[in-house]
Amino acid sequence: MNVKNSFDLSGKVAIVTGCSSGIGKSMAVGLAEAGARIIGVSSRLSPEGSDVEREVLAVGGQFSAYQADLGNRDSIYAFIKKVKEEEPVIDILINNAGTILRTPVAEHPDDMWDKVININLDAQFILTREFGKDMIARGSGKVVFTCSLLTFQGGINVPGYTASKSAVGGLVKAFANEWASKGVNVNGIAPGYITTDNTQALREDPERSKSILSRIPAGRWGEADDFKGPVVFLSSEAAHYVHGTILTVDGGWMGR
Repeated sequence: MNVKNSFDLSGKVAIVTGCSSGIGKSMAVGLAEAGARIIGVSSRLSPEGSDVEREVLAVGGQFSAYQADLGNRDSIYAFIKKVKEEEPVIDILINNAGTILRTPVAEHPDDMWDKVININLDAQFILTREFGKDMIARGSGKVVFTCSLLTFQGGINVPGYTASKSAVGGLVKAFANEWASKGVNVNGIAPGYITTDNTQALREDPERSKSILSRIPAGRWGEADDFKGPVVFLSSEAAHYVHGTILTVDGGWMGR
């Protein structure tokens, strides 16, 4: 295997969920920079002219936009049906879409719990199962889940998010155990504390922000572009023998 060529994604088609901003947008742009054609999906993604589309096109990539409410099963299945009709071969699935709702566990209502679990866990399972069937039939494919530090830790005031991301870590292993022998790589990326919408509340809390930053050996919050390299690696032939792994991209947080 030529190492340089093993990262080339030319001719590959990648679905990136939750691509309209933050980590998902950077993942989509990074995959496009490596040569993949991007199918972007988000509940609020504009059919044309979105920021992510402009950035993908700016690096010479191709982009197709889809809207889907990943908290609604009818919407999920409609998206799957439409994509399979229009894009018969999906080489890469990036399960990045997610949400977080903050309320102390004793007051955490059912509707918050249900919304987070539906988007962060149920949708990812369904998408992986349905697109993964075709990968198995072809004998090749890459699936990458966006996990979290809360795949490993408990968090504060986010029980639904912690439960969903802990379960996603389990899905990485469960799918990998069954699909590794069928030519499909399933892995995860666990972001640390990154400057995205999901962490705005933490960054605006002086005490929490200082506490978090003091524990990060790299000495800074992560940036969305820090995920370009890891997602390209796990989506490429360079990761051919990598199965069931959760790669932490956290500035050293988990090693502390």
